[in-house]
Amino acid sequence: MTAPQSESESEADWIVREVWIAATPEDVFPYFTDADKLRVWKAAWVEADARPGGGFRADITGKGDIAYGAYLEIEPPRRVVFTWEWQRDDLADKPPASVVEVTLAADGGGTLLRLVHRGLPRQDREGSGAGWSHYLSRLAVTAAGHDPGPDPWAAEAASERANR
Repeated sequence: MTAPQSESESEADWIVREVWIAATPEDVFPYFTDADKLRVWKAAWVEADARPGGGFRADITGKGDIAYGAYLEIEPPRRVVFTWEWQRDDLADKPPASVVEVTLAADGGGTLLRLVHRGLPRQDREGSGAGWSHYLSRLAVTAAGHDPGPDPWAAEAASERANR
């Protein structure tokens, strides 16, 4: 039950990222549904109720960059679909939630992860694409059993707070 594609949106408007991870789909999948695992690669803090209709809320960098959404589909260990929105007080006309679909396929002793992010406003695509690239590289490290180290984006946020 993936959200319908808007008539004005084409695949060229989607963010698509693929990454190979040296771990099984069964090992990778919880990194999208378990709050403690999400915190390791994706957020300074996160709350998650990973069930269809359940939600998540996360401060991605620790400086109030709050993302939230709802889980639409959960098919362990191969697929998860969720909405994605940024908490924004500066928008009078808030855009509708975008939709992220993550698929995991066993591939040569690891997992091929494919992420498709649809429905983003044009002005958010570049930053969101860079964000997914950054965070999926951290996921590949941590799901393979290694420490991704401190998130430099969160470290920048901590440094900005300290200099205020």
